[in-house]
Amino acid sequence: MTDRISIEPGIMSGKPCIRGTRIPIYIILNLIAGGYSLDKVLETYPQLTREDVLAAISYAGFLTEREEFHSLQTAAL
Repeated sequence: MTDRISIEPGIMSGKPCIRGTRIPIYIILNLIAGGYSLDKVLETYPQLTREDVLAAISYAGFLTEREEFHSLQTAAL
């Protein structure tokens, strides 16, 4: 995962992105949440690979496994 994701203060305000691009992880996740298939994500962003998209999903899992959430009602969704 770390070979595919970078966090650099000068790129996309330090948001996690696919390494070598300015495509933030949250964009990929939002597309998938909105119903895009993996193939549709790759069609929309041809510079991505299947492994990049899977790394984005894995990264989200990594973060939520380590984060403590108290209530979705108080979260700004």
